[in-house]
Amino acid sequence: MSIPNSQKELPSVIKRFKCPECGKRYSSKGSLIIHQRVHTGEKPFMCTECGKRFTEKSKLIIHQRVHTGEKPFMCTECGKSFSKKYGLVVHQRVHTGEKPFMCTECGKRFAEKNYLIIHQTVHTGEKPFTCTECGKGFSEKRKFVIHQRVHTGEKSFTCTECGKCFSVKSGLKSHQRIHTGEKPFTCIECGESFRHKASLKEHKIKHTGEKPFTCPECGKSCSRQTDLEIHQRIHTGEKPYPCTECGKSFTINSNLVRHQRIHTGIKPFACTECHKSFSAHHKLSLHKRVHTGEKPFTCTECGKSFSRKDSLQYHYTTHTGEKPFTCTECGKCFSKKSSLQCHRVIHTGEKPFACAECGKSFSLKRNLTNHHRIHTGEKPLKSYSAEDRLSSPHQRDVSHV
Repeated sequence: MSIPNSQKELPSVIKRFKCPECGKRYSSKGSLIIHQRVHTGEKPFMCTECGKRFTEKSKLIIHQRVHTGEKPFMCTECGKSFSKKYGLVVHQRVHTGEKPFMCTECGKRFAEKNYLIIHQTVHTGEKPFTCTECGKGFSEKRKFVIHQRVHTGEKSFTCTECGKCFSVKSGLKSHQRIHTGEKPFTCIECGESFRHKASLKEHKIKHTGEKPFTCPECGKSCSRQTDLEIHQRIHTGEKPYPCTECGKSFTINSNLVRHQRIHTGIKPFACTECHKSFSAHHKLSLHKRVHTGEKPFTCTECGKSFSRKDSLQYHYTTHTGEKPFTCTECGKCFSKKSSLQCHRVIHTGEKPFACAECGKSFSLKRNLTNHHRIHTGEKPLKSYSAEDRLSSPHQRDVSHV
């Protein structure tokens, strides 16, 4: 059967509009005009709320939903709404389990194409986004943009409950769960729930034991890419998070945030039993065991139990006599890391504990606590130097540095 001429010519009729710049073809003149704005940089559609401009009216309409809060696309399974139809399509894969994008290297599948593209950088090692401030490379533009806020100090997302500011919206959303008590991420293996998706992902490794990220320097394996990146700073010596108050630098941002509370005196984690406050969440968790009496760490040698893992580790040294923490300056050895840290101030002269009232600094936390009594009117106790602290067997390994 012969094919009519009109049907033979149909493909050329469908895409008869050719871009003179790059040769790309389009089925309509309107599509070509929109495409040509890529070359001209023209963005004729402007948002009257924020001034942002767009190449297409449809993109402006979608953007305006940021300001109006309109989310016209609703999931029939769970009722969650989205501002874009594509957002709904991707979300529905949570219910269907569909992961149409597969990595040809390792077979891992993803619900979104951009997740696959990001994942593939694990195999290629590609990091196309480089920070001009510190030279650090990133595989994702999103992570690159977030990283730059380390240098600019920008924190545009504020918690309406406590006023705490964040550099990323996801950080604010995660933080707000502290106030709401919400734990939306549940492990299907054991039923434990978490505030953060990353915490659930990390928890799942307890069940699988998977550690797919390996350090090329020493062969250590990590369960997360971020853990590997942090670990590698041991080899590179990189400490990209400096304190603006005292100049001390840290390998991870969370350590910097925790350190800054020494200067600010902020203690955001309060015990619901006695209302005592703490600068770090893990310190609150440890404190709670005072009320519960929980001692989950047991010595296999003598059966003695402890509320803290580090207390158990230190206790083991009473059986082994081991002193694994060595001062690189003088070679002195210690059974506890905290004792080594305390000892180091003899060499560095560092005084990291500053009084929020008068600014006076101390090398030991206990001396700062003692100093506070001058301001509160309590009778001061004896002050200790780092040398005093380490001079007797009884004091040598006290952990309250």
